[in-house]
Amino acid sequence: MFFQLHHTDYSSKARAGTITTDHGTIETPIFMPVGTQASVKTLSPDELIEAGAQIILGNTYHLYMRPGAELIRKFGGLHAFMNWKRPVLTDSGGYQVFSLKELRRINSEGVIFRSHLDGSKHLFTPESVLSVQQNLGSDIMMVLDECAPHPATYEYAQKSNLLTLEWAQIARELYEKHEFIYGHKQFLFGIVQGSTYEDIRTHSATELVKMDFPGYAVGGLAVGETAEEMYKITNLCTDILPQEKPRYLMGVGMPENIIESIDRGIDMFDCVIPTRNARNGTVFTMNGKMVLKAARFKEDQQAIDPDCTCYTCRNFSRGYMRHLYNVNEYLGLRLATIHNVHFYLQLVREAREHILNDTFGEWKNMILPKITAAL
Repeated sequence: MFFQLHHTDYSSKARAGTITTDHGTIETPIFMPVGTQASVKTLSPDELIEAGAQIILGNTYHLYMRPGAELIRKFGGLHAFMNWKRPVLTDSGGYQVFSLKELRRINSEGVIFRSHLDGSKHLFTPESVLSVQQNLGSDIMMVLDECAPHPATYEYAQKSNLLTLEWAQIARELYEKHEFIYGHKQFLFGIVQGSTYEDIRTHSATELVKMDFPGYAVGGLAVGETAEEMYKITNLCTDILPQEKPRYLMGVGMPENIIESIDRGIDMFDCVIPTRNARNGTVFTMNGKMVLKAARFKEDQQAIDPDCTCYTCRNFSRGYMRHLYNVNEYLGLRLATIHNVHFYLQLVREAREHILNDTFGEWKNMILPKITAAL
């Protein structure tokens, strides 16, 4: 089985399961570090594995632009190219294309856009995006979708969703004829869209379920709506999406968003926050987040989190980390990234343990006030 549901917490929709791919089994709920351009910024594959990463994410748009999917195919696919032996998920590149705004034009065929690098003209279609991901060789592929802006009018969101569903149907039919270039199986996820409109989201999820994808994603959130709106739409979608298929909430987020979304039945997450914030000097701990550049850490000899077992916390102090940032040493960025990625993966591991023990609700109520504190 591609996905196996092992247990649902008695007091919520929180689920513990496993996703089985030819590159390994993933225990859910899971956070996927973002390796936009075939690299999780500043970290080696060995460091990711030590942090507990079971799967990472690559970006179809950026890899299509540089170095190109055909070149990656010559190297034997994305796993061989970046020497990552565990599973990889690639997004469709739709979010990046649609964020170009003035540089793209949408029609029923796909989206015509100009490169952010050199202004060259390109076309993404449901067929071409699937082909790019076939060449990349990711274990989990995403259909081309349109991420509607926030706020969006009802008419725009409805039209956008119909187009996304049309593209999903094209990709689903092509997937049936899909050839696995590298010998390992690839799985295709549909993406629920519809902005914050409940009836459009309901229609999107219902129609995608009819297409019988191996898994489903909820897209178009964490784009400016309130947390309450995000949770409401997430809860609505997981009520409709099949119990026996994995559910992926795209681009979310902050630690509290992840815990609240696990509570609502989500299995998979990705976000640049742990790596991006590390580069800016912000780190997360089980007792709150801190900005390491702050003067109060100058003489602090404690680890970032004394209870953390990551390489950074086993070996370095807050005072040393502050020094690295103040003198612009790259080591500081790397060490903070190691810690943040470890923290995110530890957080979902703990969530899984409490789901399996039917104590998720109590743990959630205990951990949320702590991780949202400012240190």
